[in-house]
Amino acid sequence: MTWQFALAGLAVGVLVGLTGMGGGSLMTPMLIMLFGFDAKTAVGTDILHGAIFKSFGAVRHRQLGNVHTRLALWMLAGSAPLSLVGVEIASSFGDGAESAMEKLVGATLIVGGVGFLVKTFLHPHQGKRGFDMTTRDRIAAVLIGATFGFVVGLTSVGSGTFFGLAMLLFFPLTARRIVGTDLLHASLLLWVAGAGHLLHGNVDLHAMAWLLVGSIPGVLLGSQLSIRVPDRGLRVAFSFILVLSGIRLLEVPAATQIIEVSVAIGAAALLVWAGFGVRTRRLAAAAD
Repeated sequence: MTWQFALAGLAVGVLVGLTGMGGGSLMTPMLIMLFGFDAKTAVGTDILHGAIFKSFGAVRHRQLGNVHTRLALWMLAGSAPLSLVGVEIASSFGDGAESAMEKLVGATLIVGGVGFLVKTFLHPHQGKRGFDMTTRDRIAAVLIGATFGFVVGLTSVGSGTFFGLAMLLFFPLTARRIVGTDLLHASLLLWVAGAGHLLHGNVDLHAMAWLLVGSIPGVLLGSQLSIRVPDRGLRVAFSFILVLSGIRLLEVPAATQIIEVSVAIGAAALLVWAGFGVRTRRLAAAAD
């Protein structure tokens, strides 16, 4: 099983490059549900994989001028040490606790999906590429880093979703700067947490290598497209994917029926949206 890993990496890489989010939120449940990984190995493999391919995306966004470096480093001051605490707790789970670990990841996915959806409909500040950080901003950045760094080290979920939402709510950055800053911080944080998981033996290096075959070109492509692609519809769809993945991992009663109905409704909504798009283009063409 090699090309399947590369294809999964490509899909996740493009999404992360476009939005700065979705790496751990998608890859960890994919490794568990599609590839049969135990939760602890899925988390560790995903974190170290994310560290490598997000570094490529961070460099590209830095070249595009989309990064507030000081903010990323202040968040890292809180997130790096607390992520290692999360790694230690995750590594302490024995084989008999895998079900609890999967449920923990599932609950985090649902919270992350809701947060992602909220972020989609919040409008970032416009016209301000950077800002001078005050003492209050630095304290907020460290606290945000500590809170969500722990979650990332424990579950691999949230390096983009939670930090991106926090930056949108607390700091006056444009959407592109949030994506770029988020990617830089995430790559640095994941190197710290990934090293911890590697030392604990929680990383499948073979799977990680093939994931990188797809995710590195994917994140570079997504980073380039981020300057021209409107992504609200993509974000809404992704939010629902996260919530449904969480429901599946939590083994909610009637989870299969909930997922089937949700997918059917989503497909119908997509067809309606596509129909309106075609109709709008035809009317515009007729008006010309």
